[in-house]
Amino acid sequence: MKPGIALIVFDIAGTTVRDDGAIARSFQRALQAFGYTVPVEEINPLMGYEKQQAIHKMLEEYELNKKLITTDLVGKIHQQFLDEMVLYYQTTTDLEPLPGVLDTFQELKERNIKVALNTGFSKAITDTILQRLEWVPEKVDYMISSSEVTKGRPFPFMIEDLMHQAGVHNSKQVIKVGDTEVDVREGQNAGCLYSIGVTTGAFTREALGPYHPSFIIDNISELLPIIDNQPQAT
Repeated sequence: MKPGIALIVFDIAGTTVRDDGAIARSFQRALQAFGYTVPVEEINPLMGYEKQQAIHKMLEEYELNKKLITTDLVGKIHQQFLDEMVLYYQTTTDLEPLPGVLDTFQELKERNIKVALNTGFSKAITDTILQRLEWVPEKVDYMISSSEVTKGRPFPFMIEDLMHQAGVHNSKQVIKVGDTEVDVREGQNAGCLYSIGVTTGAFTREALGPYHPSFIIDNISELLPIIDNQPQAT
């Protein structure tokens, strides 16, 4: 018999929490403060990455003198972004779950499936979001940010850490859900049973398609029929 699903790992911004574009705009302003003008359209596809990695990718595109792309410069831009995003999430009135998310979390708990979050954000931003939403521990069992592992997405280390926290040893008992290509590839690299793309964030259905997610859904609640077709963990 196939192992039952024991753990589902969700991305945060654009997957479980509404993103109105503030993250990309803050990223854009942080780059602009150091002299790099980058269109938001080029920033959006990088939103699932660990943010210092995303900054480095942008500098590779926009800085002609590669010797100027230093760890110090990346760190300064990242700190600018970090400060702005922490302030944003501390004060915004627009912080809210996406439709279907809380009901889905509850349904998963009733099915004895653990709920975890992971993100390309640093721990400081992640903690600010979850404190305001009051999701831990009532609605979310485990969480991790990219700053807590050696490498963020698409490497599998965050999922592997969450599996360890949850006591899950078989990656085929795990599903990953996220709104970007790097979410999809993270789940694939971790060997998850399914790596599912959702269209509520940075990527459209057409943009997700080339990365071959197991499924593409338009609302988190569409996850439930998928898992109900699998045997559950006992």
